[in-house]
Amino acid sequence: MSERGRTDHAPLRLQTLAGRVYPFRILGMGLGVVPVMLVLYELQAHPLAWAWTVFSGYAWPHLAWLHARTARDPNRAELPNLTFDSMIAGSLVPLMHFTVLPSVVLLTVATADKVNSGVRGLWLRSLVGMGVSLLAMGLVTGFAVRAHTSMPVLLACLPILVVHTLAVSLSTYRLIRHVQKQNTRLDELSRFDALTGLESRRHWQEQASALLQRHRAGADSATLLLVDIDHFKAINDRCGHATGDDVLRGIADVIRHAAPVGSHAGRLGGDEFAIALSVPVHEAHVVAEEIRAGVATLGFAEWPELRCTVSVGVATPPPDNATLRDWTEAADRALYRAKAQGRNVVIAAVEALPG
Repeated sequence: MSERGRTDHAPLRLQTLAGRVYPFRILGMGLGVVPVMLVLYELQAHPLAWAWTVFSGYAWPHLAWLHARTARDPNRAELPNLTFDSMIAGSLVPLMHFTVLPSVVLLTVATADKVNSGVRGLWLRSLVGMGVSLLAMGLVTGFAVRAHTSMPVLLACLPILVVHTLAVSLSTYRLIRHVQKQNTRLDELSRFDALTGLESRRHWQEQASALLQRHRAGADSATLLLVDIDHFKAINDRCGHATGDDVLRGIADVIRHAAPVGSHAGRLGGDEFAIALSVPVHEAHVVAEEIRAGVATLGFAEWPELRCTVSVGVATPPPDNATLRDWTEAADRALYRAKAQGRNVVIAAVEALPG
């Protein structure tokens, strides 16, 4: 990929991890060091302890962002940043002489942030760095312990517990809503043909099979129409595939308007459409004729002389325990007869004709 390509796509990648983590790192680190500084004040800590704490809370978040932003792969660069977050949290605990509440809050929030990052196994790997830094800083401080938490320190822990938790929860909620919308969109794409807006082959088969089951139970009438565009290959060869797509969309619109409520119209593939109707055959024949006549009147701006027609095969479900395939084959035989009779006609299967 060119340098320009990397530059163009970097903001998108940053939004996926590094850009998403940045504001929470500012919030979490900034609020997290407040109780630490109160403990350091109570302990009359060394200036180096103050310097490390201030760096951790107010400089490190921006350095981490700069590191990820300037890297060739921001997402990969963010992973060590997240691990270092945990190491910082581990190092601050001995500086506070293991004061219970702020220590628990820091370690818990740091670990929860790794879980919320969505990176598989990151929180476990970060525990190792957290433990190493805790032990190293413990050696520096001599593992001095002052477990008691004063009231000012307790109150200073509340903002990170409340604000940071609510902020992460809101972000997670938004992410879940986004995923739900994406899943809904994917479901729609799987159920509908992208070009014509009619049902996809698989979804149509599911709906037609359900109608066939209801018909067997005596609950609904059922008639199948197979619609095939006459000489569609010649249209593509003469006018181009873009115009061929216009023809498919135009015929789909005709089918959509002609099909009664409760029917299922789908594109089986190529230039063939299928409509499963919960009406008797004579009513279905009227719908088929409406479709045939409607297609014949279609006009196309770029090819005003172009006229297209369709042939339609009509079939009721075969008797006994016929499958959807049997039903489709019956309609296909009727469609073949329509094409043999010169096309642009509606033909019903013999078994569908009134006795």
